[in-house]
Amino acid sequence: MAPWWGREARGGGGTSVVVKMESPDWAVPESEASAGGKAGRGKNARQITWVLLLKAHRAAGKLTGAASAALSVAAAARRRVATGRTDSDAPLGESPVLRTRFYGCLRAFVVLSMLLLAIDVAAHLQGWHLAVDVPDLLAVEGLFAAAYASWVRVRLEYLAPALQFLANACVVLFLFQSADRLILCLGCLWIKLKGIKPVPKAGGKASDDVEAAAEEFPMVLVQIPMCNEKEVYQQSIGAVCSLDWPRSNFLVQVLDDSDDAATSALIKEEVEKWQREGVCILYRHRVIRDGYKAGNLKSAMNCSYVKDYEFVVIFDADFQPQPDFLKRTVPHFKGNEDVGLVQVRWSFVNKDENLLTRLQNINLCFHFEVEQQVNGIFLNFFGFNGTAGVWRIKALEDSGGWMERTTVEDMDIAVRAHLKGWKFLFLNDVECQCELPESYEAYRKQQHRWHSGPMQLFRLCFVDIIKSKIGFWKKFNLIFLFFLLRKLILPFYSFTLFCIILPMTMFIPEAELPAWVVCYIPATMSLLNILPAPKSFPFIVPYLLFENTMSVTKFNAMISGLFQLGSAYEWVVTKKSGRSSEGDLVALVEKQSKQQRVGSAPNLDSLAREESHLKKDSKKKRHNRIYRKELALSFLLLTAAARSLLSVQGIHFYFLLFQGVSFLVVGLDLIGEQVE
Repeated sequence: MAPWWGREARGGGGTSVVVKMESPDWAVPESEASAGGKAGRGKNARQITWVLLLKAHRAAGKLTGAASAALSVAAAARRRVATGRTDSDAPLGESPVLRTRFYGCLRAFVVLSMLLLAIDVAAHLQGWHLAVDVPDLLAVEGLFAAAYASWVRVRLEYLAPALQFLANACVVLFLFQSADRLILCLGCLWIKLKGIKPVPKAGGKASDDVEAAAEEFPMVLVQIPMCNEKEVYQQSIGAVCSLDWPRSNFLVQVLDDSDDAATSALIKEEVEKWQREGVCILYRHRVIRDGYKAGNLKSAMNCSYVKDYEFVVIFDADFQPQPDFLKRTVPHFKGNEDVGLVQVRWSFVNKDENLLTRLQNINLCFHFEVEQQVNGIFLNFFGFNGTAGVWRIKALEDSGGWMERTTVEDMDIAVRAHLKGWKFLFLNDVECQCELPESYEAYRKQQHRWHSGPMQLFRLCFVDIIKSKIGFWKKFNLIFLFFLLRKLILPFYSFTLFCIILPMTMFIPEAELPAWVVCYIPATMSLLNILPAPKSFPFIVPYLLFENTMSVTKFNAMISGLFQLGSAYEWVVTKKSGRSSEGDLVALVEKQSKQQRVGSAPNLDSLAREESHLKKDSKKKRHNRIYRKELALSFLLLTAAARSLLSVQGIHFYFLLFQGVSFLVVGLDLIGEQVE
C-alpha cells in the first residue's frame, strides 16, 4: 500500500489521477516510526513487568504474614498440649461430677462418629451409596455386606424417625425464638422512628447549681461492692466520689469482701484519702463472706443510717460513672411514685482489646439497645443488670430486700419487685463505663453464673408468679418469654440442634435438616443481633460461630441450675484487668494533683507503671488452658463434616467445618487474652 502522500485518487468516471505530495517537514520516516513503536512497546512491557512484580511482592508478603500467623497459632496450640493444663485443673464454677459425665458422653459420641465414618467410607468404596436398598445389599455375599445392611435397616426403622422428631421439635423452638428476636427488633425500630424515651416530668430535672439548691436534691446512698479487685478499686472509688451531687446529700459505702489483707489495706487507704477530702464515704469489711454479693448488699442495707436515704445506687468495682450520672437518673423518680428502678446501659473501655471482647460487645449492645429498651418502654419490666442502676429504697424493702438464695440476686430482686407492681425505666442515652472479661476462662465463669442462676430462680419463684396479682399477660411474659424462651429454650436448642442433631444427621442421612435452618435463618438472626453495633459487621461470621460454641457452657449451666447441682450455687468473681483509656488516667492525675495535700503529686508515668505492675502480677497466676468439652465437640463436628462429603451436602459441610474449627480454637484457648 502506497504512502498517503502518493496514493491514486479515483474519480467517479473510472479515471485515476495520481496526486504527488511532498513529504512535510514534520513527518516521521517509516523506519524511525517503527523503531519508536518498538521502544514504546518495550517501555510498556517493562512497566507491566514492574507492576506484576509489585503485586507478586505484596501477595508474597500477605502469604508470609498468613504463614507466620498460622505458625504462631500452631506454636500456641503446641504449648497448650505440652503444658497439659486442662479445665479440670482449676474449678470453673462447675460440678466436677457433672463435668466428668458430660465430657464422657461427648467422648463416646466422638468415638461412635469416627466408627460410623469408617464404616460409611468402606461402604462408599464398595459402591454402596445412600440410594442402595436393603434387599440389594442382602443379595451381596459377605459378612460386611450383611452387617451394613443390618445397620441401614436399624437406621431406617428406628434411629431416623426418632432423630427426625427431635430435629423437628428443635426447629419449632428455633422458630419461636427467632420470632421473639424479630419482634424485639421491630419494637426497637418503632422506638427509634417515634423517638420514644423516658423523660422526667416537669419539675423533676435537677438544678445545675448544686450548692444553691441542695435542698432540692434527695438523699442518695451509693454502694460499691467488691472482692479482691485491686486492679479497679481506685478508678471506681474516684469516679463515684466525683459525682456532681451535694456532698451532704449522698453517702458512699465501699463494701469490701476481700479475703486478701493487702488488697483490703489498699482499699481502706483509698477510702481514708477521700474522707480527708470531705467526701462522705465509709469502708465496710466482712470477715465471713456469706451470701456473696447479695449478702454483702443485705448487710449494708441493715445499717441504722440507711433510713435517712431515699435512693440507693449500686456500682460494681469496675464501673466508672460520669459526674452527671445522678442528675440524669434520679429526676425520673420525681412524680412517678410507682417507679422502683432506673437502669442505664453499659459502655466498655476495652471492647476493641481482642476478638473475644469484640464479640461480647455485639451481644451486650443488642441486650441493652434492643432487649432492655423494648421491655422497658412497652412492659416497664426487665432484668436488673446488678449495677449502674438506681433503686428506690422503699421498693427494695417492699420486695423483701436482697436474698442469697441464687447467684443472680439482681434478677431475683427485679422479679419480686415486678410482682409487687413496681415499674422499671431503662435509659438508653445514659452510659456507664465498665470492663469486659478479656480471657476466655473469666468469660466462661461469668456465663456459667449468668445462665445457671435464672434456672434456680425460676424453680423458686414459679409458684409466686402464679399466685401473684399481676395481669395474665405479665405472668405469660415472665414465665414463657423471660424465663422459658430466653433462659432455657435458647441454650437448649442452640446446643442440641447445631452441636448434636446436625452432626448425627450426617451419619443418619435419612433424617435431615434443611439448609434454611442450618444457614439462612441463623445468618439473619446474627445480622439482626449485630445491627446495634454496626462497626462490628465484619465479625458477623465469627459471632455466629462463637455463639454456637458458647452454647456448650450455657447448656451445662442451665442444667446445673435447673436440677440444683452443686455448681449452681458457686459464685466466682469475674477477673478484671483494670484497663483504662489515656483520658481516664489524665483525669485521675488532675484530680489527685488538686486533692492531695501532702507528698508529691502523681504523674501519668507512675500510674501507667503501677497498672503494668498489677497486670504482670496477675498474669503470673493465670494460664491458658485446654477445654476438653470444646475439643471433643470439635472432633465430632469435623468428623461429621468429612462424612457430609459422601452425601455431597455443600452448606452442611461448610457449616460443620467452620463450626468445628471454631470449637477447636476455643478448646485450645486461642481466643481472648494469651498469657505467656
